[in-house]
Amino acid sequence: MNKKILFLADANSPHTIRWVKALLDSGYKVGVFCFYKIDVSLYTDFDNMKLYSLNISKDMQSTAEDNFSKILYLKAVNKVKKIIKDFKPDIVHAHYASSYGLIGALSGFHPYIISMWGSDVFGFPNYSFLHKNILKFNLSKANKLLSTSYKMKTEAEKYTNKEILVTPFGIDINKFTPNEVNSIFKRDEIVIGTIKTLENIYGIEYLIRAFKIVKAKLPDRKIKLLLVGEGTQRKNLEALAIELDLFNDIVFTGYANHDEVENYHNMLDIYVAVSLQESFGVAVLEASACGKPVIVSNVGGLPEVVDNGKTGIIVEKENPYQLADAIIKLVINPELRIEMGINGRKKVLSEYNWIGSVELMLLVYNEFLNNGN
Repeated sequence: MNKKILFLADANSPHTIRWVKALLDSGYKVGVFCFYKIDVSLYTDFDNMKLYSLNISKDMQSTAEDNFSKILYLKAVNKVKKIIKDFKPDIVHAHYASSYGLIGALSGFHPYIISMWGSDVFGFPNYSFLHKNILKFNLSKANKLLSTSYKMKTEAEKYTNKEILVTPFGIDINKFTPNEVNSIFKRDEIVIGTIKTLENIYGIEYLIRAFKIVKAKLPDRKIKLLLVGEGTQRKNLEALAIELDLFNDIVFTGYANHDEVENYHNMLDIYVAVSLQESFGVAVLEASACGKPVIVSNVGGLPEVVDNGKTGIIVEKENPYQLADAIIKLVINPELRIEMGINGRKKVLSEYNWIGSVELMLLVYNEFLNNGN
């Protein structure tokens, strides 16, 4: 085949890496352009691909888009045009509708695809009238628009009249599967937890407060809280744990490599994601694939990935009391935990299998390639 796809994307993202590997395995040649310095060790075993970078410092990556610092990235347009001339892609695919979407739109290349990921649609256009119009411009230049969730599709329809295809992040059902692992917890301990960056938007403060309520109502139960991830709120969350006299019952792991994630999922009895905003629920689906019951907040794309009362429980955001009630329900009912875990695994197998996601993406590409574009 030797068809070529050029990604405009964060090359260090595990989602990008998964897409690249899937395309290489499907016989494509892949190029990836990234604003930031690329950790090339992530691609050591990958053949038939090229990596390009503007080598912007990692510090710039966390700079908020509300001051439109990414206007500086417009110098990337000339580089991307040169890459296009050198690599000669059949399709350019931007993964992120704002920054990478703008570079792709200004490159003038077609066929051009944009995948929307979350904050590029839910946050970026709300910063200013300029940001809103930049997003509209980017979407107008794409030949195909893709969204990872139906909730995001609805949000994006505020900025375009074009058809938007939902292409969810699928789950590797062979990697994320129920397994016995060497747990850091004792067998008689019930472990509640989340795998998230420790930032305010993920509502982890409310999980800790709910955990306090659970411990008070079930004093005789051995219950632990596992918080996997690093972030700017770690010290504040640790201080809250000390304040609530919970520090000895909470494990903060710090940053976890993506290869460690499935092991942490399998240490849990109950997975919790009570974000204040979230476009999709990849980690929730990973937990379900591992046969775990899940509790999520009723925001963004999270309710899309949970069948309330069947694979998990949906609660209102910023409500530690309702969250505590949901946790207690699952703690005292092991049969319900097992049932929801089994149902969650079935849901992932039928609706969110990674193989199906890849096949859908290949159909999108073939729509253009078979037309001689």
